[in-house]
Amino acid sequence: MKVPLANVCSIAALLLAGASAVAHHGDAGRYEEAITRLRGTVVALQFINPHSIIIVDAAAEGGQNQRWQVEVSNATGLARIGWTRDTLKPGDPVTMAGRAVKSGAPYINLSENSRLARGDTCEELFHSGMGSGREPDYPPLNCD
Repeated sequence: MKVPLANVCSIAALLLAGASAVAHHGDAGRYEEAITRLRGTVVALQFINPHSIIIVDAAAEGGQNQRWQVEVSNATGLARIGWTRDTLKPGDPVTMAGRAVKSGAPYINLSENSRLARGDTCEELFHSGMGSGREPDYPPLNCD
């Protein structure tokens, strides 16, 4: 039985598209299970898709600042919960909890077991599951 080349190509494209979509969100083994708490000052908000990034300077051991990348939801999802490009501005203090990357690089993910709040008022800006209406899966932050 001969299968038309167009059908084979269509099926292959669908399988590859599905596999890449699943592979993109797999983070097994990439992040620590323990939660990292971080306080710092916003340097920039990259309000983009597929994942927005908040650049934060936080005090490291020895009193020096360390620049962190903080991965949050995509710009579309953040906009649905009221975020704009001005939700966080350079100089804003922030407090957060999330999972740091296992490599030790200054990179933290706020996709699960996470919260983000303004450091000066402790106003919660984000928690994992917020975009989908789920209850927080991490306790409120203590901003003291």
